[in-house]
Amino acid sequence: MGASSPSARNPQVVTRFAPSPTGFLHIGGARTALFNYLFARHHGGKFLLRIEDTDRARSTEPAIAAILDGLSWLGLDADGEIVYQFARAARHAEVAHQLLAAGHAYRCYATAEELDEMREKARAEKRPMRYDGRWRDRTDGPADQPHVIRLKAPQTGEVTIDDKVQGPVTVANAELDDMVLLRSDGTPTYMLAVVVDDHDMGVTHVIRGDDHLNNAFRQLALIRAMDAVEGNWPEPVYAHIPLIHGADGAKLSKRHGALGVDAYRDEMGVLPEALENYLLRLGWGHGDDEFISREQAIDWFTLEAVGRSPSRFDQKKLESVNGHYLRATDDARLVSLVGPRIEVLLERPLTDQDRDLLHRSMPELKKRASDLNGLASSALFYLRSRPIPMDDAAKKLLASAPSGLLARARAVLADVSPWQAAGLEQAARGLADAEALKLGQIAQPLRAALTGAAQSPGLFEVMETLGRQESLDRFDDAISSATN
Repeated sequence: MGASSPSARNPQVVTRFAPSPTGFLHIGGARTALFNYLFARHHGGKFLLRIEDTDRARSTEPAIAAILDGLSWLGLDADGEIVYQFARAARHAEVAHQLLAAGHAYRCYATAEELDEMREKARAEKRPMRYDGRWRDRTDGPADQPHVIRLKAPQTGEVTIDDKVQGPVTVANAELDDMVLLRSDGTPTYMLAVVVDDHDMGVTHVIRGDDHLNNAFRQLALIRAMDAVEGNWPEPVYAHIPLIHGADGAKLSKRHGALGVDAYRDEMGVLPEALENYLLRLGWGHGDDEFISREQAIDWFTLEAVGRSPSRFDQKKLESVNGHYLRATDDARLVSLVGPRIEVLLERPLTDQDRDLLHRSMPELKKRASDLNGLASSALFYLRSRPIPMDDAAKKLLASAPSGLLARARAVLADVSPWQAAGLEQAARGLADAEALKLGQIAQPLRAALTGAAQSPGLFEVMETLGRQESLDRFDDAISSATN
């Protein structure tokens, strides 16, 4: 069976998402989680979550909560219990001591000053810093002195990883040094913890950013050493995904839109399914399909379809995708999503009558919206108390309308029954013909009077939604304002 055959189902597939809780769930992390989730679901396997909280100075409970909240909002629910890496420190140290006892690791007593000398020498020779192995074959170190435990890594030959995204990648073992497994205070390093946790969690496929590709070779040396010690340490399948870049080709940063998932939800009004669809298409594709449901993504997702080149984040494209999903979203759900935003803008809670009005207005409102914030703002005029505020453009339209036109229009429209968009438009057209005006010359001041703005959803649909009395009352307010 291929590693990600489209029709394959392998319940033994286990993926994991392993964020460090030092901040929010950022866009790159969300895409990595999504790819791991889809690959596992495609194969009928498991998607696990591990919080890599070994950096105690930077790992925080709010950051953990933000990551879990972001994953939940995106619907990327992990299987089983969450694994917290720090709680497994004793297990990590146990593996290091197993390697030490079996001769696959050793105690290193190199001082800070000696390590600084190695760095200076490497800098002078314009090469990466590598530990020179001075304690690799020595056993005369004083056991009561500070020391680290290092892996005794292979020094000759080379290692090839058949990466499912990058293709075969080969590194000479001479380029890799003996990495530290346990620090001098006995705490495990990240590299050791990751390998042990992946093994104990049964992870079969490591899907992560390609900034971890170099780590894979060091981690593979550790896996092979443990397999030699006790057996049954299988090597995972690796898939290293290119990072996301900004529109200018530089590594994605906050200035490009590298915000937390929560910011896209709360501050930018993006729907979770829109963000998922956009992230899915950043580096992965299925023919010319642009809008892909969760079910389709699970069915179609393969690692072979992930591109090797960095993807470019495009805020305008995300807005376009979000607009598509807004228009396809159930009106009742949209009311529930924009309701809290509108309450903030209105500085009051919504009534049941308000929510009913919003629901009736939503089919027209969502046609023009690209995010929930814009949708909320565009709905405000429906819910304003009379007399509604007028922006400058609306005031200008009312001031420039022919004298008495608004009053004559109000009189004609008041006779329309039933109060429906088609009949209201027909009456307005009749008035335009009688006044030798274009429909827009009547519609624009009417719109200004009804909405307080120069732009809105369809004028006659707005009138139908507001209802006869509210519409006529708003016309009266505008007429009264013009005569005072």
